Amino acid sequence: MSTERDYVLENRRMWDEDAHEWVESGERLWAGEPEWGIWGIPETEVGMLPTDMTGLRAIELGCGTGYVSAWMTRRGASVVAIDNSENQLSTARRLAQVHGTEIEWVHGNAEEVPWPDSSFDFAISEYGAAIWCDPYRWVPEAWRLLRPNGRLVFLSHTALAMACVSIDGAEIGFTLTRPIFGMHKNDWTQVEVEPGGVDFNLPVSDWLRLFRETGFEVEDFLELQAPDEADGSRFDIPAEWAKRYPAEQVWKLRKPDRP
Repeated sequence: MSTERDYVLENRRMWDEDAHEWVESGERLWAGEPEWGIWGIPETEVGMLPTDMTGLRAIELGCGTGYVSAWMTRRGASVVAIDNSENQLSTARRLAQVHGTEIEWVHGNAEEVPWPDSSFDFAISEYGAAIWCDPYRWVPEAWRLLRPNGRLVFLSHTALAMACVSIDGAEIGFTLTRPIFGMHKNDWTQVEVEPGGVDFNLPVSDWLRLFRETGFEVEDFLELQAPDEADGSRFDIPAEWAKRYPAEQVWKLRKPDRP
């Protein structure tokens, strides 16, 4: 990667190219009840959304096919959704028409959202910005966008999972292959297996430091476990690994109302 910001262009290229692979899952999730992460854990167990979002202004950061935005709209929220891939947004717009759902779609980088300060009550990312944007850019941007007492909730891989990705980029294994200390930018454009994309992660201590320095308060932190009935492998994460170790994490944050 020649410059720091080239990852935005690389990720846009990759997601535009691969958008067709996410149409079927997008259609299923638009039609269903909220479920989270690679194992489809029910909302009743994860609690990423307020039960009643009537009157709330919400934004999805890195919306993909837009099903999370649809779930928020059904709970009463007025929703803006931003994504780096125009092809992903094309699927989202089509599904919004199919379901008669009104959402404001924006093509852009979730690190630089074209909305004024304090525009939203709630911000969310399931993967999306949570891994495909630099946390040192998108987390402060989310804080800027939120009103006092606004909440940010996001789901991403754990640093442990990323430390167990094989050297060639294939399936996660039971051997540590990459350092957790110093983890930040993961460039997958040169790996042997399905090269492409640049994602980001941090050790838990660095996440906490970033939240504190940005001004967020941590309300909760979850490490998600694959359910007992899970089998096989999803997105290169074996079920047997994810039953023993946390592959995904959920952060629930609040922007305090004090200065």
